Amino acid sequence: MRTTESSETCDAILGGLVRVYQPREGYRFSLDSVLLARFALVRSRDRVLELGAGCGVISLAIARLHRPREIVALEIQPELVAMIGRNLQLNALDSVDAIEADLRIANDARLLHESFDVVVANPPYRATGAGRVSPQRGRRLARSEAFATLADFVAASARYTRRGGSAALVFAADRTAELVAMLREQRLEPKRIRFVHPYRDAPATTVLVEARKHGGVELAVEPPLILYHAPRVYSPEARELLGEVASHRAAE
Repeated sequence: MRTTESSETCDAILGGLVRVYQPREGYRFSLDSVLLARFALVRSRDRVLELGAGCGVISLAIARLHRPREIVALEIQPELVAMIGRNLQLNALDSVDAIEADLRIANDARLLHESFDVVVANPPYRATGAGRVSPQRGRRLARSEAFATLADFVAASARYTRRGGSAALVFAADRTAELVAMLREQRLEPKRIRFVHPYRDAPATTVLVEARKHGGVELAVEPPLILYHAPRVYSPEARELLGEVASHRAAE
């Protein structure tokens, strides 16, 4: 659906439970954002922090699905922080607060260390120097490590997660070993992991990981999530998780 602004669109997710303004040409959220919101274990009493929030889709979905007492959506691009504010108004949500801040800075007075029960993040999948770099700034910041690296996201997750709290991330499956190593280095012990495959006989493209701060070494490897059972046709589980999400994202 087009908005009055030609530079953006308004899209429905979770079967219309959430509507989201997002840039038409900049970085646009993918199914991974919705899958992470579903995967994260969030309770009603929790304080949640989203790192690199973009237009705020993960925070919006978590607010609707899990209804925690507070969510902070942290984003460095001022135009996207303003868009998060508009998305909050669009969805009549007052439990989410958008903050313009650099996740690499450890001394932001608005963000107390170890003060969040759950931290969620969708770090850039492409390592520095890997693949083609988008000339579009928004896509470049979101999809490649041109600004913040995976290590920056993991360090920020550890910084803001309380002891015993959890960090949930969605990332590229072919960098799983790198992600797990960095999490453990920061004393975020992986507790749940689930691989996402486009088709049953295809390699995983995405991984969902939940880690607990100062947790034990036990790890639950959950059954794989298969997205499609035919081209552009979601599997039954994917349809349920996505709430029959609008087909404009199916091709991706």
